[in-house]
Amino acid sequence: MNLEKVIYNMSLFPALSHRNFKLFWFGQCISLIGTWMQNVGQAWLILQLTNSPFLLGLITTLQTLPVMLFSLFIGVYVDRFPKRKLVILAQTGLMILAFILSYLTLTGTVKYWHVAVLATILGFMNTIDNPSRQSLMIELVGKEDLLNAIALNSSAFNLARILGPAVAGILIGYLGIGICFLLNGLSYLAVIVSLLLMDVKEEKRTIDESSSVIKDMLEGVRYIFQTPRIYVAILLMFYISTFAMNFNILVPVFTKIDLGLEASQYGFLMSAMGVGALIGALSLAVRSKSGPHMRLLFLGAVGLSIFQGILGMTQNFYFAMILIALTGYFMITFTATCNTLIQINSEDHLRGRVMSVYTLVFVGVAPLGSMYSGTISEHFGAGMTFVISGIIGLVTCTIMYVIGRKRGISM
Repeated sequence: MNLEKVIYNMSLFPALSHRNFKLFWFGQCISLIGTWMQNVGQAWLILQLTNSPFLLGLITTLQTLPVMLFSLFIGVYVDRFPKRKLVILAQTGLMILAFILSYLTLTGTVKYWHVAVLATILGFMNTIDNPSRQSLMIELVGKEDLLNAIALNSSAFNLARILGPAVAGILIGYLGIGICFLLNGLSYLAVIVSLLLMDVKEEKRTIDESSSVIKDMLEGVRYIFQTPRIYVAILLMFYISTFAMNFNILVPVFTKIDLGLEASQYGFLMSAMGVGALIGALSLAVRSKSGPHMRLLFLGAVGLSIFQGILGMTQNFYFAMILIALTGYFMITFTATCNTLIQINSEDHLRGRVMSVYTLVFVGVAPLGSMYSGTISEHFGAGMTFVISGIIGLVTCTIMYVIGRKRGISM
């Protein structure tokens, strides 16, 4: 037993010692490549159909509007039902949507309104998937290995960010956009199978008949405001996510309009961001045994703001690749630390509701961020939007640091 403990302590990735997490992680590694291929393909498809940064931002708005509107309600049900089954349901729905979009694109019948409708339905699926999947993590690995698990998930996400856009850029050039959506649909099978193979003890949840959805939802919100570490982390995420993390909107516009480049260069820029984020995630995984700290949260947010501001001022493609890689490094440091801090400081019976609020401020504010970035870049260009976003991010970090200190949070 002592030898096993020594080996465990020497492991850089202890989360992978948990069978269920290992299954889920390998499934995610495959599925996320498809997701990034679809992200790149969809953005390029919209620009081909409309050539409008505003309409591209509108698609992202529609895709995340359900998250903004319904996350708080969904969080109540995430706490009431088995999380694994909810994730399977959502992943199956996302797979079907990818197949529909691939059919429309490959047959040459796709219209802007088709993408808009599918994006809205996808938003509903993500409203179920995100808090369920995030809350499932701690059930797979426990609190001790949670940061390591989240960092490994971020590594998978960002490895996919490297491979997905690069492959998508090449496929778009040779086979067209539709193949990206088809391969994404097939990739969902990997994560669905991994979830079905898990041996998860799903405890029976007793539902208080006298408790309403609204009452349970408000209980979760009150808990957040009564827990300073969660409150500060969520509020910082809200502002950074809204104003300083709109890369899916700004990078294609920056590539096509500001730099005058093509889909392949767009794919390489997104891959460069993935390289930086992957390095950041692996660094975080290696350091995970020391636990998440508030100072690491602020370091990530400050670095993210500074380097995207500098990115907006460059016209050199290769320098832009370096800057966007550094931006990715600090972005993943910020988001993974934020996720872990919130989950570790949450009570088990409230975690679904807390993570639904996290999903709201991380994903659900995208309609606001998309409208902000799409409108500003339409009038002033994506480069200037990066600069403005960086300034807003730095101001936000300063204000939230002061608030955190006043609420007695040690940095």
